[in-house]
Amino acid sequence: MKCAWILLLGQIFVGAWSLSREAKGPNFVLMMVDDLGFGDLGCYGNTTLRTPNIDRLAQEGVKLTQHIAAAPLCTPSRAAFLTGRYAIRSGMASHGRMGVYLFSASSGGLPAQEVTFAQLAKQQGYATSLIGKWHLGLNCERSDDFCHHPNRHGFDHFYGIPVTNLRDCQPGHGSVLYQALRRIPYRSIGVVVATAAVLHALGVFTATRKTLLFSALLAATPLALFAIVILLFPYLNCFLMRNWEIVEQPFLSETLTQRMTQEAIQFLQRNSERPFLLFFSFVQVHTALFASAGFRGRSLHGLYGDAVEEVDWSVGKLMETLDSLGLSENTLVYLTSDHGAHLEEISIHGEVHGGWNGIYRAGKSTNWEGGIRVPGILRWSAVLPGNKSINEPTSNMDIFPTVAKLAGARIPEDREIDGHDLMPLLLGEVERSEHEFLFHYCNAYLNAVRWRPPNSNSIWKAFFFTPNFSPENSTTCFHTHVCFCTKEYVTYHDPPLLFDLSRDPSETTPLTEREEPDFHGILGAMREAVNRHARSLTPVPDQMSPGNILWKPWLQPCCSTLSQLCKCNRDDAQ
Repeated sequence: MKCAWILLLGQIFVGAWSLSREAKGPNFVLMMVDDLGFGDLGCYGNTTLRTPNIDRLAQEGVKLTQHIAAAPLCTPSRAAFLTGRYAIRSGMASHGRMGVYLFSASSGGLPAQEVTFAQLAKQQGYATSLIGKWHLGLNCERSDDFCHHPNRHGFDHFYGIPVTNLRDCQPGHGSVLYQALRRIPYRSIGVVVATAAVLHALGVFTATRKTLLFSALLAATPLALFAIVILLFPYLNCFLMRNWEIVEQPFLSETLTQRMTQEAIQFLQRNSERPFLLFFSFVQVHTALFASAGFRGRSLHGLYGDAVEEVDWSVGKLMETLDSLGLSENTLVYLTSDHGAHLEEISIHGEVHGGWNGIYRAGKSTNWEGGIRVPGILRWSAVLPGNKSINEPTSNMDIFPTVAKLAGARIPEDREIDGHDLMPLLLGEVERSEHEFLFHYCNAYLNAVRWRPPNSNSIWKAFFFTPNFSPENSTTCFHTHVCFCTKEYVTYHDPPLLFDLSRDPSETTPLTEREEPDFHGILGAMREAVNRHARSLTPVPDQMSPGNILWKPWLQPCCSTLSQLCKCNRDDAQ
């Protein structure tokens, strides 16, 4: 009898919530930490890093233990998060080695025809803000057209950095770009140019002056790029914007989280009387690592731990603000990471500057669990149960349809949406995730497939190729700083490597026909799913082509003349 009453009350509660959400949707505070490892938080098993505010969110809400990033690198993961679609569908997945944007003066970016959850919320009357990292493009044809700017994608307000926080942005941390650009075959280019010049001089072939000039410029481009990176990169690429204006170039990282937290608090205060959506995209804990004076040297894990604990402080400040404004009951709070921790981050002084992915194998840039399994915490005090854990496959793409439905927006029907509304799962209305299959891309290449059969407790994962680690017996790619996806850096598997994550979450031992009687049947079902998925893909312009990711001088934003090295400091928050 008692159980029947509890069930009845639960049905009344869910029904009342369903009616209320049609009348007025909740506010949203969505937080994404950059490069945070699954095992870096106390609520996910860390015992030496102090994250009390994030742990409290998990205690008061729902913790997802199999929350999956849609890609193991920043740019494609964020594109998928904002649109609810695999990055391959929007052209935000690279066919080459470079899988992210490294320059603010690149012409690629999130296409205008893509719809973000911010746009849908804005259409429903929400005030929208992005604070922090964007990393989805900036300009197309001029240095001020801002065709890919966050304000073009549904955010009323932007305060943050358009690219990412590389080591190059801070003196004394070394250069990631130097390591990447030194792989350009300068000697081979020089030999080809010199040979062509000699053959032309000997009359073996003739060419117009225009052709020769163009060839010389083409050959000189890598050298010029190399020089620009070494001499000017911090001034050209590392800047802070408020909406359309550059307010600090280069940005001062040490106080950045403090300033962004204050900006977020002011946004919440300004919009406390209307529905709002805040996306706080932390610049921490991506390298180059930084922490403000109050946190530096405070943790047990060096500068990385200091940065994690400052993130936790910031989360606590935002939650305090919601409480003080009386908004906690009707605000859906979400916290995640864009992918797993970067294990190859060693400082120029030999310090480990990456995070911890717990029991999961490998890290950022791979589709092993350590690269894509991320924290997923949701709290909505008036609606969601507290201290609940869900071990069903979910994706950061699920936030798009969840936000859209709660905000009362219509989900676009003219495109494939790969995410699913999380609310039925969070509320306990269903026990199984709608993600029977999840497809794991390494850049534009389908790397692995996850299958949660509806009539089984197994969670199958099959790899079509895996990265070649260096050192050989490690789970890292120190030879290239991140693991690459192109054929010269991977090993292909036929049949695919098969794991049952329900029994082997650390992916230590692939299964064989002897160990799994239905080995071929499982792989057959997964191949059929891959074929269906492939048929759903339509060709789109490649936003990550070499022409779209290279530095283009005419697209370079600058807050002062180039002769002044693009330097300024007019941020009111300083």
